[in-house]
Amino acid sequence: MRVKLTIALSGLLALPVHAAEFDVNVEIPQLKVAEYHRPYVAIWVEGADQKVAANLSVWYQQRATDEGAGTKWLPDMRQWWRKSGRTLKVPVDGVTGPTRPVGKHALNFDDKVARLAPGAYTLVVEATREVGGRELLKIPFTWPAQAAQDDKAQGKTELGAVALSIKP
Repeated sequence: MRVKLTIALSGLLALPVHAAEFDVNVEIPQLKVAEYHRPYVAIWVEGADQKVAANLSVWYQQRATDEGAGTKWLPDMRQWWRKSGRTLKVPVDGVTGPTRPVGKHALNFDDKVARLAPGAYTLVVEATREVGGRELLKIPFTWPAQAAQDDKAQGKTELGAVALSIKP
């Protein structure tokens, strides 16, 4: 029994773990509209095969309303929903959270990307808003980082600036 446990644990220790800083900044812009709703936002990492390698964060309305729970509108984040969302049972501890207000939001995902296999990836941020639009931004990156990587994408409607900063 001890031999099996030791072998199993040594296998876990052999998995690659890359210590690096993985910071994402997401800006939710102020919109001048008659009926404003906070956007639902999904942030994830896709591999070169365009499959989800890691769900980083999902923001949605968590309290129930007259129309039901906020999960009813998660499929409106179409790309995330098709690739990963429909298979998740939300809430997911450490991933899902409430919608965020207008402003800049600094996020750190060191722990969620640490076990990614070496390769080319894309950070994807998708936002959709009730009585609003939908927007998807992508930032390519290489993992693990051999040197500092800083890149950003600029949204036009539902998202402002989205920045990715990786430090080895």
